[in-house]
Parts: sequence; C-alpha cells; structure tokens
Amino acid sequence: MNLTIDLQNASSASAPPSIADFERWVGAALDGRRDEAEVSIRLVDEEESATLNARYRQKDTPTNVLSFPADLPAELELPLLGDLVICSGVVQREASEQGKAETAHWAHMVIHGTLHLIGYDHIEDTDAERMEGLEISILETLEFPNPYLAN
Repeated sequence: MNLTIDLQNASSASAPPSIADFERWVGAALDGRRDEAEVSIRLVDEEESATLNARYRQKDTPTNVLSFPADLPAELELPLLGDLVICSGVVQREASEQGKAETAHWAHMVIHGTLHLIGYDHIEDTDAERMEGLEISILETLEFPNPYLAN
C-alpha cells in the first residue's frame, strides 16, 4: 500500500504514538480496501476537540476521535481520504478508565476513525455490528485484544 500520513501534534499531552504507529494502524484499517491513501491526523487538546465536536456534531464536550472524510468529485481520482482529529487527553483518560493498554486504545481510535473515512458508520445497529466486527478483526491482526470486551 502507498500510504501518506500528515501528522500534526497540537496537543500538550505527553508521549503520543509515533508516526510509524499511525502508519501501521491506518495501513491495517485500509489493507485490502485501498491501494493508495493520504490521511491527515491532528492530535489536539480537549478545548479544540470540544469546539469541533460542538460545531460538527452539536455535542459540547471533547471526544476521542472525529473523522472528516474528503468530499472530492469522483472524477479527480485522488487518494485523499480525509482528516482525523484525535484528542490525546481523552484517549489517554479513556484507556485508564477502561483498564486498557494505552497503545491498544490509540490503535482502536485510529482504526475506528479510518473506517469512518472510507464510509463505515455505526448509526444503525446492523452497521455498528459490522463496523465493530471489522475493528475487532483488524485489531486482532495487530495482536490487540477485542476493545468491546469488559476488562
């Protein structure tokens, strides 16, 4: 796969994953689904996450990951998938609260967001089941546990 990731770290949280980690996780989510892709990932603090979440989802709280699929005309045939905005503090806090390894939760959020970029959603129960099953399968290939099992 030909994958380009533009990583922007605007977060004050400590120890974010490496660019190699992000490439591995996005690549796993896209394996067999895309041959070429460009994704921008912006790591943010809670204030920026809350502002974006309020603007685009009408929820006035920070969230773990927001996905903004590229809305390009089909005739352009560009590999740009879109942008992921990940709130480092929320991801770190959720991992701790849920008793999960932080790296595993980061991987899950990146994979979850990437699947949104290529059209998966979880609005309807059947779509949620399909997306969760795919996330579990992808995480398993990376040797991470099922994120939906209670710890």
